[in-house]
Amino acid sequence: MPRSNSVDKTSPDYVGLVKFLVQPLLDLPDTLSVDCEQYNHNQRVWIRLAFKQADKGKVYGRGGRNLEAIKTILETAASNVGQSLYLDIYGSQNDHSHSRDGHSRENGKSGGKEVPKKPARSSPKP
Repeated sequence: MPRSNSVDKTSPDYVGLVKFLVQPLLDLPDTLSVDCEQYNHNQRVWIRLAFKQADKGKVYGRGGRNLEAIKTILETAASNVGQSLYLDIYGSQNDHSHSRDGHSRENGKSGGKEVPKKPARSSPKP
């Protein structure tokens, strides 16, 4: 049967795709939790994923490269069917992380760099 030139506008299996991309990076793959919601007549997709805090470094990768690659794949899948994608990443269920503006957050932190505290100086003994 010949292929049609029209693009199939069905939504990709985002949950399956996220699991395929992220689970191999986790020490305990069963701890991955993925939630996917679609808004505005399926034009906007919001994916939330959570995993154990101990696996954060593996998922993010050096300099965030793994996470950027995952985002690129998801955004490409969404754009191929005319959707926009938002990705939120949370810590484990024991971490009380919340994000409402489409930015990734860990442990409720909103981005900024943490400045290390300087050690207190001890005065010389008399």
